[in-house]
Amino acid sequence: MQYASQRTDGLAIASLITGILSLVCCVLGVVLGPAAAVMGFVSRGRITASNGTIGGGGLAIGGLVLGVIGFIAGVVWILIFAFSSSASSTT
Repeated sequence: MQYASQRTDGLAIASLITGILSLVCCVLGVVLGPAAAVMGFVSRGRITASNGTIGGGGLAIGGLVLGVIGFIAGVVWILIFAFSSSASSTT
């Protein structure tokens, strides 16, 4: 008797893709980072509540972590750009 394979949560996949995009597009990381983190958090809850019928926990955690890192990188990049442009305009 064959059992159905475990289905990967679509929100976990979306979280990972959005987290990667938040790192690649640093300016958009300010928006995409929190979105990836929230999707990863919600997906982890759905996976835990499914009692093993839905997989993708690693993808959800990866998206959550990449989203947080992307958000921090985006904020740092914007601050560096803002301070470097204001410093160059005053001299």
